[in-house]
Amino acid sequence: MKTVISFLIIFSILVVFHEYGHFIAARKSGILVREFAIGFGPKMVSWRQNHTTFTIRWLPIGGYVRMAGAGDDDSTIEPGTMGTLQVNEAGIVTKIDISEQNSTLSGIPIQIAAADLVDDLTIKGNENADPDQPRTFHVDHDALIIESDGTEVQIAPRDVQFQSVSVWKRMMTNFAGPFNNFLLAIVGFAVVAFLQGGVLSTQNFVGEIKANSVAEAAGLKTSDQILKVDQVKTPTWVKLVTEIQNKPNQPVTLTVKRDQKNLKIKLTPNAVKLSGKSYGQIGIMNRIDRSFGAKVKYGFTTTIATGRQILTVLGSFFTGGFSLNKLSGPVGIFKGTSQVVNAGFTNIVWFLAMLSINLGLVNLVPIPGLDGGKILLNLIEVIRRKPIPAEKEGMITLIGAGLILVLFIAVTWNDIARYFIK
Repeated sequence: MKTVISFLIIFSILVVFHEYGHFIAARKSGILVREFAIGFGPKMVSWRQNHTTFTIRWLPIGGYVRMAGAGDDDSTIEPGTMGTLQVNEAGIVTKIDISEQNSTLSGIPIQIAAADLVDDLTIKGNENADPDQPRTFHVDHDALIIESDGTEVQIAPRDVQFQSVSVWKRMMTNFAGPFNNFLLAIVGFAVVAFLQGGVLSTQNFVGEIKANSVAEAAGLKTSDQILKVDQVKTPTWVKLVTEIQNKPNQPVTLTVKRDQKNLKIKLTPNAVKLSGKSYGQIGIMNRIDRSFGAKVKYGFTTTIATGRQILTVLGSFFTGGFSLNKLSGPVGIFKGTSQVVNAGFTNIVWFLAMLSINLGLVNLVPIPGLDGGKILLNLIEVIRRKPIPAEKEGMITLIGAGLILVLFIAVTWNDIARYFIK
């Protein structure tokens, strides 16, 4: 149960932060966000703020935003729908109730014959379902509609729809989801650094010396700065380790800076075998940097380094062959969660940050249906200097969504086979 709860929390945080990026960018771009939902399924609770309806739904997995006029937003009312209209003193419709139990609103009962809530902002129909009482009502620009499931959202006139803003604003809105995942990763890794009390320094200073090691016998001391291994300069810890590993059982001379003086220390690294290959080892560890700046910097550097590793894996699909084992879906994430949940809170935060980078980068892959595919269509529009026809864009997105669904099923089955079918 602990793993299940942790999985739901981690997955929801990832998706909600992603969607919040789209939400903020859309709002800044003048796009109406009709609903920001946490979870899926039937509505548990809802409230409205600044033209957006916020809902918490019963299935606690992820969330979504409904932007006016976007592909997943339906603003139509089918002819013949029974509803109730609430009007103001001027006779303008301010609220439309077409819920399954349209008794939540006191007002004018109507059988709707036609409704244009995008351009003309009118509703035509028969009052009390009487064919002898046809009427046309004008609808307020910011009118509310109670949908069939009881969710109350604002209508979506043309001027606040996704396609009505510039292509650059749409591109920014599409990119904002992955960007938010990168920000979450930076914060997550920085939190890990603070929880650990510091990070391993990337500089060439000795932090800890193991007892009875080659380094101790040679006279190395904590805080020594190793400038060279033989004649090779070692400005970073990675370079230092690499040079020592390349010298198993070989005498070397270290140039060491101690108290503003340069010393020459001779030693012979022990040979340690790993995967059939020998590596040099002298028994030192790098210094822990406990400064505030180092902890914050760790958030950025680790995000960049992890991102590069993920891009390398993605690139291998084109250079080294496609393999489902390189991908993980919800089952793989659940398995990973089960492995880190008992390792402590720090490991859970690290896992969340790593998954956030994965989600951000994968979403930028230029496949229709993903954010990267949407950005690609935006760029094509910029090059063409005119919008892609809505029906063509819809078809491209539908094909992309189908491919993603097939890949999702394949990855999920592969994860089940890897982790649960022996």
